[in-house]
Amino acid sequence: MSHTTDAPKKRPARDPKIVIDEGQLAHIEGLAEGAMQRNPALADRLLGEISRARVVPTAKMPRTVVTIGSTVTYRDETTGQEKAVTLVFPEHADIAQQRVSLMTPIGVTLLGLSEGAVFHWDTRDNERRKLTVIRVDQPAVSG
Repeated sequence: MSHTTDAPKKRPARDPKIVIDEGQLAHIEGLAEGAMQRNPALADRLLGEISRARVVPTAKMPRTVVTIGSTVTYRDETTGQEKAVTLVFPEHADIAQQRVSLMTPIGVTLLGLSEGAVFHWDTRDNERRKLTVIRVDQPAVSG
């Protein structure tokens, strides 16, 4: 079955595809719903990401996809600067240790991205930056 489009569809900025671990989905949805009162814009964004994600069983999660516990190395294409952060649930966040909460704008943005994904980021000074996910490292499985 081939898909053809007569007219190119205009979308502001194509969002990279995202994948979410089925085992983390309920906790992530709960956080989004819990944040509705405190931070509706962020909660809406997270729910939007969940709704467009491909949900995959934990055992089939690609190792190159950002999940809770992943360490992500990304590059700011404007400055060439690379940064590595670990995406965590809010209760484990510690910016001094580069442990970034899912419930932050960058946390929501990184969730579900794959190595090689390019995404746009608006800084606090309203500068638009282009960031590229260079590497995703998963935590060692214990037990």
